[in-house]
Order: sequence, then structure tokens, then C-alpha cells
Amino acid sequence: MKDKTKISPWVWVPTLYFAEGIPYFIVNNISVLMFAKMGVPNGQMALFTSLLYLPWTIKPFWSPFVDIIKTKRWWIVTMQAIITAVLVLLTISLPKPTPEMIAATGTPISMFTLTLVLFIVMAFASATHDIAADGFYMLALTQKNQAAFVGIRSTFYRLSSIFGQGVLVFIAGWLESKNGNIPQAWRMTMLVSSILFLVVTLYHTFAIPKPADDHSSVAEGEKRSAKTIFKEFGRTFATYFTKPGVLLAIVFMLLFRLPEAFLIKMCTPFLVAAREVGGLGLSTAEVGLVYGTIGVLFLTVGGILGGIFASRLGLKKSIWWMAGCMTLPCLTFVYLSMVQPTSILWICVALAIEQFGYGFGFTAYMLYMMYFSEGEFKTSHYAICTAFMALSMMIPGMFAGYIQEALGYANFFWMVIACCIATLVVTFFVDKKIDPNYGRK
Repeated sequence: MKDKTKISPWVWVPTLYFAEGIPYFIVNNISVLMFAKMGVPNGQMALFTSLLYLPWTIKPFWSPFVDIIKTKRWWIVTMQAIITAVLVLLTISLPKPTPEMIAATGTPISMFTLTLVLFIVMAFASATHDIAADGFYMLALTQKNQAAFVGIRSTFYRLSSIFGQGVLVFIAGWLESKNGNIPQAWRMTMLVSSILFLVVTLYHTFAIPKPADDHSSVAEGEKRSAKTIFKEFGRTFATYFTKPGVLLAIVFMLLFRLPEAFLIKMCTPFLVAAREVGGLGLSTAEVGLVYGTIGVLFLTVGGILGGIFASRLGLKKSIWWMAGCMTLPCLTFVYLSMVQPTSILWICVALAIEQFGYGFGFTAYMLYMMYFSEGEFKTSHYAICTAFMALSMMIPGMFAGYIQEALGYANFFWMVIACCIATLVVTFFVDKKIDPNYGRK
């Protein structure tokens, strides 16, 4: 029998991070397009889909339990099984608004109450899976292999984005154009997702190794009482919020992505909105191609090149280049909203530029979270950092739809450009505190 502790990282790292991305993109990105295509107004759509970020925001409150209870391998497989079950339930229960409601953009969000509940369950399972997967990665691999596979894990996470926002959206668009039934198209898309996740769950049940270090953080022989668990829980939080420079770190994590937080919530509605209301009037299948495939491909390339760039210069010397790449490409959406080009080629070029810049710039954000998480509880501390990352996306996103409805698409994207000031200001202060040697080879 093959030694489960000696399984090559190539066997499980790519599939683990591919699986980590799928539910995240379904809940936070695909849901936006699905609700928009179902006729839900932008204001309601953005508010409720932004609230789906909540599990990633509050996951620090249960992330220590992933360290304390069971193994991280157990958490990974169990959460994947739950996600599979939720996708099956979504396939069965997705509502069917009438074509008249969809055409008038008058579908009430209340029609999707059960859908939102299921998305919340998936979000909690996905957030817990993130905690376990990131922790497992750090303890199952040596520091040398962690560095060697960081690009691989990021690449396969981005490939899951291409699959989710590209392939799945294209499938929904193809089915929609074939039978003209939008709700049925999305039901079938959820069915495809559930089959995929079932296969991944079964694979990981056998393929993920069982490292000796993967165990409860409660000392061996110590009684795992409620008192012990909550004592460990409190110590995890206390050590995070007493780290030097924690306030500045939190402000940075909340504001560095502010322009993108507004932009990402209105991007797909803008692409599918009618040209008369300021959109580009693309079909669902075209969105899957230009944004979910070409856009995410350039996002991935930007992330890979960003990792190479940062590994050579270090975080401190590369952070300003990356901050610039996070902000300036937002101008492409101002161009798209003002010119409203009909050429798919020009739309692809604009989205490729914006997504490449975001992928390149986001590397600095990821490295900074790893940098700040170093220490005894790096798994839980990294989870707390990613919670602030989720909060940075949730709060602006909640209001993005209502702001867009008030300003129109062109003025909304100009407002996004103004938010770039926040990114540059927090970068200025954080730059002074970063170890010059961190992140360099």
C-alpha cells in the first residue's frame, strides 16, 4: 500500500486549489451573472450577493477550531462533500421567473430565498475548506516545496476561475441560446458543477496525504474539553491582535483593493446590460468567453509574472509597481462605458489589460498577508487576514449596485478611479514597515 505521507505534491496541490476556487466563484461571481440574467435589479442583486462574502469575513471566529478539532485533511474532504450536496440541491430547487419578469428586470430577490440560503451554506463550507486547505499546504510541504508550489497553487486556483466564470458561464449561455429558457440553462449548469465536485471529492478522499503534523493543536493527552478549546481559541486571537503594526495591516487589507471591490460587482452586469442603459449588450456565452476565459487567463498570467517579479525584488521593492497595476487598468472600464465598442476584439483587449494589471498587483496583497501571518498560529492568522480581505470586498459590494443605479455606468466607473487614491495612500504607509528581504529568493 502506498505511503500516504509520501504522496507527491503534484498529485494533490493542483486539484486541491482547483477545488478551492470552484465554490468561491460560484457563490461570489457566477451568482451575480445568474441573478442579473434572471432579471433581479442591480441594487438588490449587489446587496445580497455581497452578503454572501460574510462567511469569509467572519471565519476567524471558527478558524481556530480547524486547528483544534480533527485533522485538516478531514475538514477538506468533509467540506467538499457538503459543497457537492448543496450543488445537487441548487440543481433541483432553482426558481423559474417568467420571461416577462426577466425582460422587465423586475424579478424580486425574495423569489430566490432558498437559493440564497443554499449559497450561504456553500459559502460557509467553502470558507472552512479554505482555512483547512491553506493550513494543510503549510504543514504538508517543506518550506522549499511551499515556495516551489506557490505558483502552481495560484495557477490552478485561477484555472478554477476560468472553468467557473468561463466554461460554466459558456455552458449556461449555450443552453440559454439553444432552448431560450434561462432558468433551465442555469439548472443544468449547476448539475454539471455538482458532478464535477463529486468526482473531485472522491479523488481527494484517496489522493491527499496524511502527514504526521496534521493533528489537533491541543497537546497530546490533554483533555479536549470546552474550556481547553476556548482557551486555545482566545490565545489565537490575542496573538493576532497584539502583533506589531496590526492596525496599519488591517487598514491596508481593507483599502488596497477598494477600486476592484466596487468594479467586480458591476462588471458582469455592465457587460450584459442593454446598450440603451449604458451596457455592452453581450450574451451570456460572450461573457463566458471575454471575461470568464480571456480575462481570467490574463489575470492568471499577471499573477504568475507578479510572483516572479516579487521573488526577484522582494515585497518591499515591488509593492509600488503592483499598486500601480491595481489602479491604472481600471481606466479600461471608463473607456468601455463611454465608447461602448461593438467589436469583441476591443472588449477583449480592454478586459485583458484590466485583468492582467489586477493579477499582477494582487500578488503584493497575497504576499503581505503571508508576511503578516508569520508566527505560531500562521494557519489561523492567515485565515484572519483573508477574512479582512473578504470584508474589503463585501462592504463596497453591498452598495455598488445602488450607486451604479444612481450614477449610471460611466459615472460609476469614474467613481472607481477616484477610489484608487485609497490604494496609493495605504501602500505609502505599509511600504515603510516591510522587511526589505521578505519574499526574495
